[in-house]
Formats: sequence, C-alpha cells, structure tokens
Amino acid sequence: MPHRYLAELTTPSVEAAQKEYGSHSAMRRMMAGLHTDGVLGEEEAEFIGERDGFYLGTVGETGWPYVQYRGGPPGFLRVLGTENGASVLGWADFRGNRQYVSAGNLKASNRVSLFLMDYVHRQRLKILGEARTVDAREEGAAQLLEQVALPGYRARVERVITVRVIGYDWNCPQHITPRWTQAELKPALERLQKEVEDLREENRRLRERLVIPKN
Repeated sequence: MPHRYLAELTTPSVEAAQKEYGSHSAMRRMMAGLHTDGVLGEEEAEFIGERDGFYLGTVGETGWPYVQYRGGPPGFLRVLGTENGASVLGWADFRGNRQYVSAGNLKASNRVSLFLMDYVHRQRLKILGEARTVDAREEGAAQLLEQVALPGYRARVERVITVRVIGYDWNCPQHITPRWTQAELKPALERLQKEVEDLREENRRLRERLVIPKN
C-alpha cells in the first residue's frame, strides 16, 4: 500500500503543481517508499495522548474550509481502538462559543483533517479521517461518553466526536518555532527560583559576617 495520507491528497491539480515546481518525481519516489494505512502505531498513539489541543479542519456546503482549535486536558483526544482495519480517535466536544460551525459542517461532510503540534520538540502529526458525531443526549451515548470522560474537568460535554483514520503523516520540523506552556516551563522556573533563594540566603549570611571597620 502506498503512503495513504499523501495518496488521498494527491489530486491532478496537486500533481500539476508538483510538476510545475519540480518536485513530482521526488514525491513519487517518497510515496513509493513509505507504506502507511489508517492504523496508528505506538509512536503516534503516545504523541496523541500527550497533546492538550489540536486543530480540526472541516468543510461545509459552500466549500469553504474551516479550522477550529479544540483543547482540553492532556490526553483528552484518545485512540479508542480499531474499526474495519483503521484506528478510531475520539474526544468529548465541549460547549464553546455556540457558533457550531464545525458541528454544522460535519452534517454536510464527514471528512476531517486533524493537525497536532508539539512546539517544544518541533513535531507535527497530520491525520485525515471520517468523523461521526454522537449527541450526548442520545440514547446509547453512555458508552462513548465513558470512553472519553474527563473526571474533574469543568466543561459541558455536548457531543462525542469519533474519527476513523484514513491516513496520517509526520511533518518535518522546518520553520516550527519552539514554544513552551506554563506547565512545561514550571520545573525549570522552580529550579531557577530555588537557586535565587539559595543565593539570597547565602548573601544574607555573608552580610551578617561582614565586619565594618570603625573610623
């Protein structure tokens, strides 16, 4: 099987652009050497489990793409298992600004794109999939809600969204500017604060020992 992610996206227009800019042959060779399908590996599952957010791309009836950031505690996006030979992702969709653009688009087309970023290590994982929306009020939604439950997280779950993975791709780190969250910076800042406090204490002791000569 070829590189499923790129195979799905390589339309005649994309091939024409590759030929125009001189990358078509290189892309053909790369796709022939990378065999992927919709089954995520351990590396992908671990990466997904560490994320506290991702970007979700949907398309509505007008053809305009829409990108929305979905966030939550680390691990709120989960690999739920496999279905028909493909991995299935799922997350609790919380009440937001109530525009419901993504929710509405998913009624028009179930095709989605997920973009997951790790700014610290300059990594990004891209996923194509087919989404299914389950309203939290529906009969039979309890099992899915249990799978994506986030105990202690204060947010209203309106629906559960699952995505059957069609293909995925790791992107190169070029042009990714490293960024750190407060949680990621906290250990380093605590060490620096401890060093500052130790230096202040040492300085205080030295000042107490200092003998000022009398005139």
